[in-house]
Amino acid sequence: MAEGFPRTDDMPSRLGKVMLIAAWVVGLALLVLFFQGHLDRQHNPNPDPALRVDAAGRSSVELRQNRLGHYVTAGSINGAPVTFMVDTGATAVALPLEIARRLELPLLPGGMSKTANGVVQTWSTRLDSIAVAGLTAHNVRAVVMPNMPGDEVLLGMNYLRRFELIQRGDTLTVREP
Repeated sequence: MAEGFPRTDDMPSRLGKVMLIAAWVVGLALLVLFFQGHLDRQHNPNPDPALRVDAAGRSSVELRQNRLGHYVTAGSINGAPVTFMVDTGATAVALPLEIARRLELPLLPGGMSKTANGVVQTWSTRLDSIAVAGLTAHNVRAVVMPNMPGDEVLLGMNYLRRFELIQRGDTLTVREP
């Protein structure tokens, strides 16, 4: 009868248990990294937008919507990388204060702005350049919002109006006029 029960020498060794736990931890970490990358691509499906030139010589970039219906893309301000969210409802480019500080932008009193969260005090600045995949605008006025959450810059109409915007389905094409 005793032969049916497991014996202590049949059990995995202590090293084997540690290896099994380590394998599970590594497996879970890899899953977290995979799914985090997947979530990041869902939020910003345009991490490296490509500049295209048509037969007429006009440059353009195609942006895909994220899962929430927003156009989020990588770009740069004064040569420094940032993440933009296209906002056709914003009059001007709007930056969170933390990004303005990171870019060492000069801030001037800007007054008050009416936002979705109410009226807030703002600062103004000028950006030497804004670029999305090579579509560059120079000397662009921007608004710095002290209470703006997140790490994205709203790409407002004072940049966008310099280009043609064509929306078809879940794609927005921004191109030179």
